[in-house]
Amino acid sequence: QLQLVESGGGLVQPGGSLRLSCAASGFTLDYYSIGWFRQAPGKEREGVLCISRNGGSTDYADSVKGRFTISRDNAKNTVYLQMNSLKPEDTAIYYCAVRAFRLCSLSPGDFSSWGQGTQVTVSS
Repeated sequence: QLQLVESGGGLVQPGGSLRLSCAASGFTLDYYSIGWFRQAPGKEREGVLCISRNGGSTDYADSVKGRFTISRDNAKNTVYLQMNSLKPEDTAIYYCAVRAFRLCSLSPGDFSSWGQGTQVTVSS
């Protein structure tokens, strides 16, 4: 059974850092492009970052450029989201998702399988 499980969320002060993990089971991530998305209360889900199937390209939302990075470890079947210089507006539930295409996308509708999400709260 295909499953994605996010972890690493929590409460952090503004300016702090967190690293989220997305572990896959039941399938291998090698054949998928992987995206991170977030959804704040009362807002639509938005794309944050995506890494292509071969890891050769990434897409970033303007709001996180220079602060967030995405990486993948196919040997561990895991994708990571490193978040630095966090701001209160980064507070949201963060989800990882996969699409069986070579190229990236930041559109939620382009992704077929999703994790359950992990809460990130940035507050002093």
